Amino acid sequence: MFAIISDIHGNLEALQAVLAEVDRRQLQHVLCLGDIIGYGPNPLECMDLVMTRSRATLMGNHDFAVLYEPFNFNAGAESACFWTRKQFENDPDVQRKAKRWKYLGGLPVRIRTPDFIAVHASPRRPVNEYIFPDDIYTNPGKFVSIFERFNRLCFVGHTHVPGVFLEGPDFYSPDELESKYELTDEKAIVNVGSVGQPRDRDPRASFVVVSDTYVEFVRIPYDVQTTKKKVEQIEDLDNFLGARLEDGR
Repeated sequence: MFAIISDIHGNLEALQAVLAEVDRRQLQHVLCLGDIIGYGPNPLECMDLVMTRSRATLMGNHDFAVLYEPFNFNAGAESACFWTRKQFENDPDVQRKAKRWKYLGGLPVRIRTPDFIAVHASPRRPVNEYIFPDDIYTNPGKFVSIFERFNRLCFVGHTHVPGVFLEGPDFYSPDELESKYELTDEKAIVNVGSVGQPRDRDPRASFVVVSDTYVEFVRIPYDVQTTKKKVEQIEDLDNFLGARLEDGR
């Protein structure tokens, strides 16, 4: 059994709470689907933790934006991206700074194993394509192409909304699944949700535990107010980025 996390977004309190639960469960290892940074007030600390704790980490769109340039970001996300880059650049420890940049620049966009593939966004466009629950009604043809890109099981993040997509297309939230999806031969896309910025109206950090027979959706409370106050104290971060954490939106 192992954990898959995604979309930490510089939220140290949430990441620490999730890793504490990983340790409590004595899980074998952690896989991170990307967006370690962006939005949140502790990008360097989160990067260092992921570098230490994650067996493999993927490139997310915010990681890409900090490394290169933000593309199609709103004003708040873009400002956070430039502020995050500044934190990386301003580290006076030259070796530590170089190590972080090297790690960020070396992140792959896809992982394939005999049992599953993992990407940040979608198997079709692994860094930046959104797969929303509403797409099963508004764009069902999209799923034909997406499901052709993998054999059985695909793990994604990016939308910050956990749940399971089936080939129907259908979508099932963790509540509908009673927090556990039993693995079968049926193709499935599992969105693991967000550690640091959930958007399903549940403010608790989200991740999944993967076994040979099921995927369990796990929610962990963390000190939201501490993260919110940190955001408010940083002029270049929009206060909304902290306020939204309270409501999981």
